[in-house]
Order: sequence, then structure tokens, then C-alpha cells
Amino acid sequence: MRSVHHWIDGKEAPGKSGRTADVYNPATGEVQAKVDLASKAEMDAAIARAAEAQVGWGATNPQRRARVMMKMVDLLNRDMDKMAEVLSSEHGKTFPDAKGDIQRGLEVIEYSIGAPQLLKGEFIDGAGPGIDMYSMRQPLGVVAAITPFNFPAMIPLWKLGPALASGNAVILKPSERDPTVPNMIAALFKEAGLPDGVLQVVHGDKEAVDAILDSEVIQAVGFVGSTPIAQYIYERAAATGKRAQCFGGAKNHAIIMPDADLDQAADALVGAAYGAAGERCMALSVAVPVGEETADRLIEKLVPRIEKLKVGPYTAGDDVDFGPVVTAAAKKNILRLVETGVEQGAKLVVDGRDFSLQGYEDGFFVGPSLFDHATPDMDIYKTEIFGPVLTTIRAKTYDEALKLAMDHEYGNGTAIFTRDGDTARDFASRCNIGMVGINVPIPVPLAYFTFGGWKKSGFGDLNQHGPDAFRFYTRTKTVTSRWPSGIKEGAAFNFKAMD
Repeated sequence: MRSVHHWIDGKEAPGKSGRTADVYNPATGEVQAKVDLASKAEMDAAIARAAEAQVGWGATNPQRRARVMMKMVDLLNRDMDKMAEVLSSEHGKTFPDAKGDIQRGLEVIEYSIGAPQLLKGEFIDGAGPGIDMYSMRQPLGVVAAITPFNFPAMIPLWKLGPALASGNAVILKPSERDPTVPNMIAALFKEAGLPDGVLQVVHGDKEAVDAILDSEVIQAVGFVGSTPIAQYIYERAAATGKRAQCFGGAKNHAIIMPDADLDQAADALVGAAYGAAGERCMALSVAVPVGEETADRLIEKLVPRIEKLKVGPYTAGDDVDFGPVVTAAAKKNILRLVETGVEQGAKLVVDGRDFSLQGYEDGFFVGPSLFDHATPDMDIYKTEIFGPVLTTIRAKTYDEALKLAMDHEYGNGTAIFTRDGDTARDFASRCNIGMVGINVPIPVPLAYFTFGGWKKSGFGDLNQHGPDAFRFYTRTKTVTSRWPSGIKEGAAFNFKAMD
């Protein structure tokens, strides 16, 4: 049985707690590895070593830190297929989707190469008689990232790039469900030139998370996961004086206007709702067609597309549309919610409950489901299902559709499909949601913008990646200086190049 250890001080370090968790192959349901779970003492030791290593790393000039990011880009491209293979085997997503997971993280590493520019402060001379004033952006020290199972490469890289490029040391606590790729990332950072101890990967459960939150050394925590845990981490981190950037659940609405290209909208919905088995915080899980005719035509176009979806293991080829969900518990919860939707009166147009794949009967596969005629009081509408389920709720007017999205407790992402520019601009301006797509189904911003939801989808003041990330992982120091004016004797006759 393969073992997944911690990554401490530049090498794999077997756990000492005696506790482990099972790592499954979601396609077969078999346990393929055991991952160590850290005790509080192990976490505290990893944090202490990171604090020592951060001193030298924080004093390293930004250009040198950026060169580590430059090398990291090359290494991620070199090992992408190998990493994607491991990612697919532990998470279950298709091989192309796994490569996309790594690619979107790599793009944030590319953005982090620009850290020297992003870390520049401000300066004014002559603020007073002989007085100059300037600001500096300095690293926080040791920060932590607590990352989810659904993007085991992308989200750790979103955190690590800006945090490390800013001069911090990072404690990464990834999901114990698919822990191998974070270790591979840590090994690549070492190869790229990151000093030992600056990045510590500590696997664990709630005991490890609480050790992070209670540590007096950790200065900031970044988290992505469910809303209840995001709120718990935010509140506990804030109570101990830490910065916290916590992103939670979602229920992303797609509004389909009568003038929309319905073929385009149907294609977009199928990809956005069922890709990665719906295990994405930016999945479009609610379709809101405006008008009965629009709704009838949309359902007519969705059904054959959904029924043609190919569900299977990543080893079945690149034409597989989505794979299994991550655990048996996740599968059970999805099927329970689908059953609840039927009981509460929604019309189950496509039923994926009885899906079974020959040869993989013990895998965690769930077939695609489509609901129509749902209402806002139903559990399938209120709850983040995090599975291959699309719920349709019909609206009579544009304002009614907009109100549905705005009244929902989650505010991560949304989209509108229309040919009318005025409607699109109004929607983008009025909706109280963090990321908006106009004829774009999953509006995940590129690396040089910021990613973050509103309402119960996000807790904290600053978003992930883009300029906000560098603001989050640094603090500003302002210096006011005064020197006697006058000409000094002596001269230097050489120019020392930057190391």
C-alpha cells in the first residue's frame, strides 16, 4: 500500500501521529494509498521551521524570488502529464480536465513572475523641508493555505504563487482525499530553487486545521471549501488576529433570455453543469429561462445533449465527459438530494440515479440528472449539490430571473445568455454576485484579475490571485525620513550589478 507523507524541510517526512486516512480510486472504490494525518505537535513543528526559513527568503530580493516562479513554470509544463495522471487517479476527473486544473494554477505562477512590479511601494520627495516619504510592501511572515479536494493543483498554486513571491513561508494543508499532487508541487518548487522549509505540506484533518488557526506564528489563512467551514475558519482566524480569505459554497444561476442563441446556451449549460461531475464552485447548477416558450425550447435542447454524455473513468479516453465523484459519501449525498427534489415536486426530466458502469460497479459514479419546474423553496434549489445535477427554475420576466439570483444566499458566479447589450450591461451592473459571465458559462477570471464571490460565498476583504493576492500577502510600512541637505565629499567609480 502506497503511503503519502508530509513534505517538511525540503523532503518527505513520515507522520508521527500514528493516524492515517484512506485515499481512494474513485473509479473503482478501492483504497489506493494511506495519507498521514498530522498531530498538533507536528503542525507546530512545521510552522516553527517555516518561521526560521522565512527570514532568509523574505530578505531575498524580489527578482530572485521571481526567478523561482519562472523556473516553476517550466517544471509544471514539463511534468504536466505525469501530474495529471496522478490527479485523475485520486480525484476522478478526466485527464483533459486534470491538465486544465494544473494549467489554471500555472497561469497564476506566471502572473507571480511580475512580483517585483507588484511589490513596488510609493515615494514622494520634498514632503517637507528635507523630508522624503515612502512606503514599502513587506511579507507577512508565515501564512497558511487550506485547500479543497476538487482542485488539488490549481488552488494550491493560486495560493503559493503570490504568497511565496511576496517573501512569505507557506504551510499548505491540502485535502486528505487527493494529497499526492500537492507533494509533487512542493518537490517542483524545491527543484525550482525554493529554499528548504519555506514551503511545508502538512496533511491532516480538523486537528491540523485548528493548530493552524490557533498558532501565534501564522499571520494569514487562505481557505477554499464549503461555506460552514469557510465561516468557521474566518471567525476563528479573525479571533486570533489573523488575516483571513475564505471562500465557500455556491449556487450559480444562468439566466437565459428569449433572444439568446439557445443552441449556444444549451451547450454552455451542459459543459458548465456536468463538467468535473459538477464538483466545481463555479459550476452552473441553476438554469433560469425567461418565459415558458424559452423554457420549453431550452429543455428540448438540453435533454438529448445530457443523454449523450459519456460517463466513465479517465482511463477510458479523452472523449469521456466526466468521471466519478470523489467519495462514496459524496455520491450518497447527491442521490439523496435528487430523491428529495422528486419528493418535493420538481420534475426529473433526466434521471441519473440508477447509473451503473459495467466493470466499475463499486466506483463512485453518478449519472447526470436534470430537473425542471423547481421552485425556490426546494432543497435542490437552496443547497449546493456539488454533483452532476442541473436544476431549472422558470421565470416569467427578466426582473424575476434577476431577483432569483440576487436573493440567493450564495453569490459566487452567475451568467446571462442574451443578444441584447442593454440587458447584459444592466445584469452585470445590478447583480450582487462576485463573478459575472455574459454568454460565458463559467466566468473564472484570468490570473491577472481577481477571483472571489460575494455574500455567503466569500468571507474576507480581498480576493484570490491578481493584484488582491499581493495585497493580501503583504503589509504596508510607511517611512518618513529627514536628512541634512548638502554636498558630501567622495565619489564611487564602479557600478555593482544586482545579484
